[in-house]
Amino acid sequence: MDIVLRNNLILITTSFETLNREWMKNFLNHHSRGMLFLSKSVLVFRNETLTEVRDEFLRELSQYHASTHEYDHKFFLRSMLKFGTQPIKIELKKLDKTQKIKVNLYAYDKNTVLITLESPNSWVLSYFRSQLEVYVERGTDISLVVDVSDHRAKARLERTLNKKDVLHYHLEYSYDNHFLSKLYSDFANYTFGDLCREEEQSHLTQLYRLLECPVGASADDIKRNYKKLARAYHPDKILHENPTMIEHYTQKFQLLQEAYTTLKEVS
Repeated sequence: MDIVLRNNLILITTSFETLNREWMKNFLNHHSRGMLFLSKSVLVFRNETLTEVRDEFLRELSQYHASTHEYDHKFFLRSMLKFGTQPIKIELKKLDKTQKIKVNLYAYDKNTVLITLESPNSWVLSYFRSQLEVYVERGTDISLVVDVSDHRAKARLERTLNKKDVLHYHLEYSYDNHFLSKLYSDFANYTFGDLCREEEQSHLTQLYRLLECPVGASADDIKRNYKKLARAYHPDKILHENPTMIEHYTQKFQLLQEAYTTLKEVS
């Protein structure tokens, strides 16, 4: 394990074995809604309500790190605690062979989707929870039932399923022939004329979705969502990340600015 204290984050490079230690899993499970899953790492953002959980994690981390390097951990712990406002990035140092995880999707109707794993996997399930938490109705150690009754939930589900690589897992999705027809049954009776008329509004609809707002949202709601998303995707937060990550955040931030400017005028 290696730990580097940077200006904008605490970087932990470790093995998958360490990632599965109880104190590590406990910390990440508490922050399931504040994590960004990447193909080889997870980025955990600060949560004001979980300060004690974070401090306890840093103590465990410092002790574990000290035990493997044979030094007194107290000084190092004090240094890490000074980074209390910064994100924590946990990156896998050595990846095992990519493991394929089969995920089955089933739509009860246009409002409810069941996500099921073939076998329990806490990391993959944590990924789904981190993306869909506000829409999860119930779940087990291998499944989640998700409420997708409004367009925001469907858009979030689509973005979640677009990601195929989580840590060292590759997700393979399967669903029956009726999945899409059930999920998007509202569109079953549309005519070509209906679609042409709606095309005029498609650009604005995309802007609302980008800001995670319902179509026709108030100016206050648009502003509130813009500020929240702009903070999350501001490129300054990841200045020392790889160029691809910085480019992704920069493009997202610019799109958010353009969407807010346009919808501010519309509202």
